[in-house]
Amino acid sequence: MSANKIGSVVVIATGGTIAGVSTEATDNIGYTAGQVGIDELLRNVAQPYTQGRVIAEQLAQINSKDMSFELWLQLAKRVRHFLARDDVSGILITHGTDTLEETAYFLQRVCRPTKPVVLTCAMRPTTALAPDGPQNLLDALAVAREPEARGVVVVCAGTVHGAYDVQKVHTYKLDAFSSGDGGPIAFVEEGRLRMLRNWPLAHDWHASPAMDNIANWPRVEIVMSYAGATGGIVHALVAQGVAGLVVAGTGNGTVHHALLGALLEAQEAGVRVVRATRCLNGRVLALPEDAIPDSNGLSAVKARVALMLDLLN
Repeated sequence: MSANKIGSVVVIATGGTIAGVSTEATDNIGYTAGQVGIDELLRNVAQPYTQGRVIAEQLAQINSKDMSFELWLQLAKRVRHFLARDDVSGILITHGTDTLEETAYFLQRVCRPTKPVVLTCAMRPTTALAPDGPQNLLDALAVAREPEARGVVVVCAGTVHGAYDVQKVHTYKLDAFSSGDGGPIAFVEEGRLRMLRNWPLAHDWHASPAMDNIANWPRVEIVMSYAGATGGIVHALVAQGVAGLVVAGTGNGTVHHALLGALLEAQEAGVRVVRATRCLNGRVLALPEDAIPDSNGLSAVKARVALMLDLLN
């Protein structure tokens, strides 16, 4: 396909390590995230301006550990806006790695895109001796321009992960993400995709609320089961008016009896409760006698997002 036939790729920047700066080129952890603007990041990568048009927009400059509901809402609105444009073939979002998996799942749920919405990131700041951001950016642009691509995906270290499966699994390595049992969708090799499975689709059983005006997000918290767990945290959260609780259980979503008792009391009082597992791989397999519903394979952090969206409905 010639350049004049390639639709525009919209790049929405939110900050993160990919835009981070450190005072020392050898310092890959003591940096400040969200310092370099998206125009400069794109100037450092020549290819985006040689294959089709790129529209850049700086939505935020944050460390993604500080991601907020308000910014999620702004991001969803901008994504929906650009998805509706016929001249846009795909959207690329630069994002910090810490909460990237939550943002990816949120956008898949509320936007249900039939075009690619690609989140990319970096584990090293722009000032590193060998930053990984530029290559991730190039790979993400290749995915955003792929005619067959659709859905929200994450591109990091040459690997394409789906929004439902992706998890950050390492604190330092450049290849910090995994898709667990599901495996990655594709690899990006010299700008070309080697497909491994299908692009993510919006599951029919997941209803999503309108994102136009949300004044009050329901409070949903995560608790964990472990040896010697008690119900104290649950009691405190219920007293504060929490709307939902996700429990990261041991193994197949099992919960310490003391914590389970408190969760059942909360559920009886009208608090929505969902069970996930704290295990990295696998999913909770439901049993007929389960008193608390499982998360349909979602990790605890994504189950929290799902529960908030369900409560908004």
